[in-house]
Amino acid sequence: MASKRGKQTVRDMFLSMLVITAVAGVVYIFIPHDDKADPLKAVDYRVELATARRAAPYPVAAPDGLPKGWKPTSVSYEGHNGAGWHLGFLDPDGRYVAVEQSTTPAKKYVPQVSRQAEDTGRTQRVAGEEWQRWEGPKYDALVLHGKDATTVVTGSAPMERLAEMAAALRTDS
Repeated sequence: MASKRGKQTVRDMFLSMLVITAVAGVVYIFIPHDDKADPLKAVDYRVELATARRAAPYPVAAPDGLPKGWKPTSVSYEGHNGAGWHLGFLDPDGRYVAVEQSTTPAKKYVPQVSRQAEDTGRTQRVAGEEWQRWEGPKYDALVLHGKDATTVVTGSAPMERLAEMAAALRTDS
């Protein structure tokens, strides 16, 4: 008798799993989904930019006039601990580029936001200014030491894309 109950329990579990799988299949078929849709949504950073420009003790930089295909993906401003501004993008090829600014000493700040990139000792002229070139295992960076803050354009994108972002940066509203 115990073995008859055991067989019935196994059969009931199998039938239950079959019903659950069928229901899940029907739900999958009838609920719209787009496998080609980009899961990363663009962010509108205008409000955060305006807020940061009012609050920061330095001129906050953001791009103006980037070519089509750049997608803003993240934004933040932290008023204490170095007054850090962050604006992240995906370039037209889907590689990451970030604009980082802070009053934190550059020696500590740049390796932190560039994921341990190091100063190459070389510079690159971008939009009339000399930027330091940093290279690292994950990110490269262009670094501009300002009077009030350090600006870092960093990411996994090639140096040409970092320079394109740096050239588009403006500090006016």
